[in-house]
Amino acid sequence: MSRSGADLALLLLAGFRTLADRATAELAERGHEDVRTVHDFALHSILSGADSVSELARRMSVTRQAAAKTLAVLEERDYVARRPDPADGRRTRLRVTDHGLALLAQGEAIFDELREQWEEQVGASSVSALEEALRSLVGDHAIRLDAPGWSARDPDVP
Repeated sequence: MSRSGADLALLLLAGFRTLADRATAELAERGHEDVRTVHDFALHSILSGADSVSELARRMSVTRQAAAKTLAVLEERDYVARRPDPADGRRTRLRVTDHGLALLAQGEAIFDELREQWEEQVGASSVSALEEALRSLVGDHAIRLDAPGWSARDPDVP
């Protein structure tokens, strides 16, 4: 059994991928086919204030073209809508629809279910100890839900 730092990093990434992939599969079973992890990041970005394609791209650390493509999918599925900017008629603002909010709520419930499954597998105290150890190593606010890129911390904060 390896104890290298690289193996630890890969194991942590595998834990994330396992949970994200299982949640995505469960969302598909519940009627949200073709939802991807990036859609969750985009929805959280919009909820936290990204109200234009440019701002969505910046918050997600992707190109404007990639953000526009993600947005088009979310609009097509009625998770996001554009509304006119009351202060500037030339602009439109993004908003998460009720359908999008329902998707996020279902996703959160699924992650709670997955956590319970892990607790059944290894014990609630082991999952809590893992969570506390990670929190102590990376801090309470280490990851922002609106930043899926490698720069998971706010680039404006040192």
